[in-house]
Amino acid sequence: MIIKNILITGLPGVGKTTLIRRLAEELKNFHPAGFYTAEIREGGIRKGFELISLDGKKGLLSHIDIKSPYRVSKYCVDIKGFESFLDSIAFLDPATRLIIIDEIGKMECFSDKFRNLIKEILDSDKLVIATIALKGTGIISDIKKRDDIKLFEITQSNRNSLLSEILKEIKI
Repeated sequence: MIIKNILITGLPGVGKTTLIRRLAEELKNFHPAGFYTAEIREGGIRKGFELISLDGKKGLLSHIDIKSPYRVSKYCVDIKGFESFLDSIAFLDPATRLIIIDEIGKMECFSDKFRNLIKEILDSDKLVIATIALKGTGIISDIKKRDDIKLFEITQSNRNSLLSEILKEIKI
């Protein structure tokens, strides 16, 4: 089986999003489709997470001040907003050859649309680079067991060298 899906995992705060943003920048000539997440901070305190598409569109993923039955810790997840945001990205456009996603995590996996989209793009002929939660059951553990993925774990000691290691794996 050809490895065409690259996953990056690691502890919270170790640098997964930073690495995915650096990969998106290095691979921008391939016009990747996808998104990354960013903390929403107010007065130095994290209040939630926003979504930023690789072409600059923004959306809300979660916040402490919204109402939702879906929560992770103190953050309520805006499923409708997340799914609307996903609809704005050309993941399955025939011209899209590279998909970058940050992240396949607990908040995102509350969405049926996201879980179905992830399966579809991992099964497609497109190269996928994504971050994935270090721990998780269901779809998170199922994805890690696929035979068409290469899983990299980012740590404090390898986070500066992992960019070039992953770039060597990419065949577009």
